[in-house]
Amino acid sequence: MVIAIDGPAGSGKSTTAKNVAEKLGFIHINTGAMYRGIALKCIQEDVDMEDAAQLNHLLACTKFEFAAEGELALFMDGVDISSEITSVEVTDVVSQVSAISQVREKLVQYQRKMAEGLNVVLEGRDIGTVVFPNAHHKFFLVADIHERARRRKKEMEAKGEVVSLEELAEEMLERDRKDSTRKHSPLKKAEDAVEIDTTGISIEEQVNRIVEIVNKTIK
Repeated sequence: MVIAIDGPAGSGKSTTAKNVAEKLGFIHINTGAMYRGIALKCIQEDVDMEDAAQLNHLLACTKFEFAAEGELALFMDGVDISSEITSVEVTDVVSQVSAISQVREKLVQYQRKMAEGLNVVLEGRDIGTVVFPNAHHKFFLVADIHERARRRKKEMEAKGEVVSLEELAEEMLERDRKDSTRKHSPLKKAEDAVEIDTTGISIEEQVNRIVEIVNKTIK
């Protein structure tokens, strides 16, 4: 079974998807983290994102693995990059990387292969529309921009990064604009997705709403 959870940054996708997967005994795949991983590798190896040959080589030589349990750990080429991919430097370029067609095509193939024959919860921005348009369940999470910025600020402060709430809100709105207007796989709600507004509700409530819907079909 495939469960698709989409939505903009700060809407609660990652934590909700992880907890839904744990409750159902499914595998959790964070596709957004994979795009951040490619962005990080481009920075580390000084890759020209407009050079198709360089990008193709990078993509062909990159391997992703998610931790089977515990925190939202992502390994790229055998190295845990979970902390590095949330840096401001990566955040500044991930929209540019995500908009590149050859990157999206390669990662979509990768994501489909990772999920093949398994019970999975995938989160991202185009899971229900592009990666798995025939997913058994689709959910689209939204939240007030100030709530989303507050959540991200809390995450960054926990890692020692200081940024104003206003700056974060502006950056998120710009990221929303880029993600929803890009040519390839834009951020949008699938027509058959269940929308959940996570503003003012707990992670437990978000998770329970999704699990309840899924369990009805399992039973």
